[in-house]
Amino acid sequence: MKVGADYLGDGVCNFTVWGPNLNTVAVEIISPHPRLLPMEKLGAYWQVASTDIEPGTLYLYKLNNSESRPDPASNFQPYGVHSFSQVINHSFAWSDDHWSGVCLETMIIYELHVGTFTPDGTFKAIIPRLADLRDLGINAIEIMPVAQFPGDRNWGYDGVYPFAVQNSYGSPDEFKQLVNACHQQGIAVILDVVYNHFGPEGNYTSRFATYSTETYRTPWGNAINFDDAHSYDVRQFFIQNALYWLGKFHIDALRLDAVHAIYDFGAKHFLAELAENVAVVSQQWGRKLYLIAESDLNDPKIIRPHRLGGYGIDAQWSDDFHHSLYTLLTGDRSGYYQDFGWCEHLAKAYQDTFVYDWKYSNFRQRFHGNYTGDRPPYQFIVAIQNHDQIGNRVLGERLSQIVNFECLKLAAGAVLLSPYIPLLFMGEEYGEDSPFIYFVSHSDPDLIAAVREGRKQEFFAFHSQGQPPDPESADTFNNCKLNWQKRQSGKHQVLWRFYQQLIQLRRQNPALLQQQRQNLQVKFQEKNQLISWLKSTPNYQIFCVMNFNTCDVTFSQEFAGNNWVKILDSASKNWLGSGSQLPETAEYHQQLTIPKQSFTVYEQYLEQKSRS
Repeated sequence: MKVGADYLGDGVCNFTVWGPNLNTVAVEIISPHPRLLPMEKLGAYWQVASTDIEPGTLYLYKLNNSESRPDPASNFQPYGVHSFSQVINHSFAWSDDHWSGVCLETMIIYELHVGTFTPDGTFKAIIPRLADLRDLGINAIEIMPVAQFPGDRNWGYDGVYPFAVQNSYGSPDEFKQLVNACHQQGIAVILDVVYNHFGPEGNYTSRFATYSTETYRTPWGNAINFDDAHSYDVRQFFIQNALYWLGKFHIDALRLDAVHAIYDFGAKHFLAELAENVAVVSQQWGRKLYLIAESDLNDPKIIRPHRLGGYGIDAQWSDDFHHSLYTLLTGDRSGYYQDFGWCEHLAKAYQDTFVYDWKYSNFRQRFHGNYTGDRPPYQFIVAIQNHDQIGNRVLGERLSQIVNFECLKLAAGAVLLSPYIPLLFMGEEYGEDSPFIYFVSHSDPDLIAAVREGRKQEFFAFHSQGQPPDPESADTFNNCKLNWQKRQSGKHQVLWRFYQQLIQLRRQNPALLQQQRQNLQVKFQEKNQLISWLKSTPNYQIFCVMNFNTCDVTFSQEFAGNNWVKILDSASKNWLGSGSQLPETAEYHQQLTIPKQSFTVYEQYLEQKSRS
């Protein structure tokens, strides 16, 4: 069944809702011509077709001749989570007919939050900034969840209407305008979707059917019912939702939030069924559509193909890379960072992706993770900053507020030259110093109090002192908005150009384009806090050494042959560094002194050697 209000044109609209235990259901038309449309029960669903419904019509469902509730599959909630649903005409003048997408292997992802990315905080306001992102080298933006949430400010993970775009961000058409503009700029769109829970305010799904289950609990409440009684229709609801975003809005990929909180112990996991459905649509459209998972499990089964017993998801985030890099840069060992902090960890993250691949975790007090060696690096997304890692700090400080300028460049190089798919968080590229703090705008005083207390409790594991900013305050939200103009001057402009240079290097260097694990050799010196890696192709090699020490370090390096040329040095004065004595060319055995908290890259083109 195609749930929701399906507008077919010429005033024809089909209304369908799942309600297996309801006695009566009717569509209550609120405007423009108030009336009641009794629905017919078809199995577990209720349905009615009307020939005099126009786009913009406001409606509710009247359940059992008593309460009236919004549509769980509403396409738009113009007045918020507690009010009327609206019929939407999804026809749109797309101009992306020749759009073929961006291959996962080549993605440079830029995560953004609609409400804080611009002063206006809308879909339309993002469009003028796309050219700047393209000039930086970004070819994919990842938009934090836009499904309707309570109030007008939220990270998006409290959504309660998975099919409806957030009314404070703009209309469905305006979201399509953004996607269309991205494709015109050569930028793919990844949409963050939440299939593990509903938000705590405005969720009326329990009035209709068993969308949730008490069998499992998530950190955010009851889990979605993916394997309990009546779960088939719940699974179809969310599969239909995924195809809705990919189809109606031309989204290129979905980022699946916290899949470790999707509880499904059936023979075919929901993620596997979702991947099968998306694969069919991809084949029909002749364009690859991607699914990217966020997971706390360190389990490559999520991204293994179905034939190998996996779920067939295309890629997943790797927090181990972030934690390894972050602890080396900051010295932070609180909370889950206690499992990291050595060069050995980052070296392993480079080589094997997961540091904890069935190794004992002191933080978890158990063995954690599994081996990833059979999966290519381009199936993993890595970052030094994202919404969670910044928001997990009491004051929501970005890296620019925690480490010096040299470390910002070092962090950028570690991520963008890694063998994995890099993700930047909005503003990172120019050293934005506004915070990114958790913010909400609920209407229930008890819920507001609970959220405030929850934030305090969340930071106990990090031994944090002081009170976190009030998540309900409008000032908290407004303080998180980007100072976009900063990228045009001073050290912010230099850092922006440095990111641009790194992205160009990543996209043009033959060795960096080769993403097989066997092409990478990683070494580390724990005492000196050095990590180096070498990537090779038959005709090309690239070597990088990173110094995480607070002192200059002299070391011996064996170069294979000659013709090694330095192509990037973060300590160069061009990048506001202190200057570097590293030679412009290197060969065979060399003693090198690398400045503190910097990295250097050398390349060797082997065909030059064969011709000389």
